[in-house]
Amino acid sequence: MNPHISLPRQHSSTFGGIAPSSSRSDAVRMPRFFKRLFKFPQMDFELAIWEMTSLMIAPKKVFRSIYYHKQTKNTWHRPDPSFTYLLALFLLLTALAWGVAYADGVLPTLRITLVFIFGHFLLASLAVSTLAYVLVGRLLGPGSGEEALEFGYCFDVSIRAFLPVWVVLYVVQFLLMPVVAKDYWISHFFGNLLYFVAAMYYTAITFLGYNALPFLQHTELLLAPVPILSILFVISLFGFNAAKHLAPVLWCGATLRKHV
Repeated sequence: MNPHISLPRQHSSTFGGIAPSSSRSDAVRMPRFFKRLFKFPQMDFELAIWEMTSLMIAPKKVFRSIYYHKQTKNTWHRPDPSFTYLLALFLLLTALAWGVAYADGVLPTLRITLVFIFGHFLLASLAVSTLAYVLVGRLLGPGSGEEALEFGYCFDVSIRAFLPVWVVLYVVQFLLMPVVAKDYWISHFFGNLLYFVAAMYYTAITFLGYNALPFLQHTELLLAPVPILSILFVISLFGFNAAKHLAPVLWCGATLRKHV
């Protein structure tokens, strides 16, 4: 399934000449999302898989398709938890792998699983979504008119931006840990490069997500972290091994010392 919707970007508060009827108080509500939370037959897992593939190779396509959703559902947010469920499942599998490799027993592995899914993914995504809802809506919003940033859409952007972080730091880094956690400069370089790529991916997808909304202005400001991340990456090459100090499993109380 590969929708191709390409409409010109417009900085206006209307869509297709029709002013949306939703107010900002309605924008924060996600009743349809919660109603479909356990209705698995109604979830579009095919679309979620297409989005995951596209986010890694052509992320702009994912956010182009929201125009079609806005026209048919009159909301930017997709009240379908299929993407969240799939990514949570993938995190479960990688958490088990990290647990088998670095945890001592079943309970530590369970702790890693819970921290990965509910801490790193859901809680962090909710925190970023809340921050974006407040700051992006106020600083980059139209300032007037009925169109408003939806909290549900902010959550959509956050969980989709987390996908490349999972791929790079939870999958690729796990496979390369015996190499990138060594005390050699080349290990520092490739290990730190993983974190740099993950952060750049997260920033780029976040920008594309909000840039797709026609009523937001100056969304290029969301790319401000790019030069900062570039400088930090260069500085980190002089002695700081990100893989050895920031690996996801370390935030769960596990250790790397006996495995690298």
